[in-house]
Parts: sequence; structure tokens; C-alpha cells
Amino acid sequence: MSTKEVDEQMVNVQNKNSSYFVEWIPNNVKSSVCDIPPRGLSMASTFVSNSTTIQETFRTTGEGMDEMEFTEAESNMNDLVSEYLQYQDATADEEADYEDEEEEVPQGM
Repeated sequence: MSTKEVDEQMVNVQNKNSSYFVEWIPNNVKSSVCDIPPRGLSMASTFVSNSTTIQETFRTTGEGMDEMEFTEAESNMNDLVSEYLQYQDATADEEADYEDEEEEVPQGM
């Protein structure tokens, strides 16, 4: 499905259901197209919407959680970012080492 088709259909949905969309949020519909379907399917779609009913999800998320858990989650996330940076740097160094080895090949070969 082309991006143009998706955009046209989203405009149709918005026009058909205009009473459900607030006027004070411009461009309140976003879409994205991935042209690689899941294995075994020719097409797939996902629709995510935000409405006042989302409050129930946020309300239950906060139950039983304290500030320390959020601090720990932030620390874990920072550790993960550091690990990714470490691997990124290691990959760049390994490629440079490989290029150096190629240059050191004896000329008789």
C-alpha cells in the first residue's frame, strides 16, 4: 500500500468521524508505512489511538510503584546506553585494525 493511499484513507476517516477529533490539535493523525509484511502474510496493519480512555492504563501503571523503582529503571537505561556506545566504539576500532592488517601483507604475495 502506498503512503499516498494511507494518507487519503486517514483523511477519509477523519472527515467521516470529525466530531470525535478535537479541533485544537492540528495534524492530530500520524501514519507510517512499512512495506515489509510479517512472515507468511501479504499485509498487516496496526492502529493506535489516544483518547481519554488511556487514563486507565496510566492509572494502573502507577499502582505499587515507588520512586526507587523509577530511579533503578533510569539507571538501567543509562547502563544500556553506555553498553551500546561501548560496542559502537569497539566495532569502529575492529574495522580499523582489520584495515591495518591488510596493509601489512608482504609484497611477495
